[in-house]
Amino acid sequence: MSPDFPTLQTPRLRLRELQPADAPAFFEIHRNADAMRWFGTDPLTELAEAEQVIEGFRTSREARQPGIRWGLQQLSDDQLLGSCGLFRWNRGWRSCGLGYELAPAAQGQGLMREALQAVLGWGFEHWALNRVEAQVHPANQASLGLLLRLGFQREGRMRQAGFWQGAHRDLLLFSLLREDWDAKLGARLAG
Repeated sequence: MSPDFPTLQTPRLRLRELQPADAPAFFEIHRNADAMRWFGTDPLTELAEAEQVIEGFRTSREARQPGIRWGLQQLSDDQLLGSCGLFRWNRGWRSCGLGYELAPAAQGQGLMREALQAVLGWGFEHWALNRVEAQVHPANQASLGLLLRLGFQREGRMRQAGFWQGAHRDLLLFSLLREDWDAKLGARLAG
């Protein structure tokens, strides 16, 4: 593991650097066409593709507009449950995108909300973000609800902005501003 990778911990999760050894579990998540129907890419078909994606996450940290992707595992075991991260960090604009996915068996337990609270907090603090954007398929009710619970606001519909599984897809654009995050954090601390 990279010594400069920011490992995060929540009450139930460890957010850590994705490793080549995670490729089989990552592949199982990303090869599932039903699970990937909202993700924005076609399902993976070979283990080597998962290895390449993980390597791409590692190298994206050195890109001109870098990104960082955390692997999610419960504190009780080493099993990869999914990943989440910030990408396309525009230092000048102090903005980036947000992405995430979770294995079907781990969904519905509040794990991604817990992980994203840690990731967003890290981004606002360490990258001095002012804005985080997320793009979501209009029918992805679980993700839409998650973003709203985190304080994101819907900004509009991007017509046919995505293309995966053989079709153009509309996406909804959401954003979370630093002031929204600070207000939500203050409310959590007061409550």
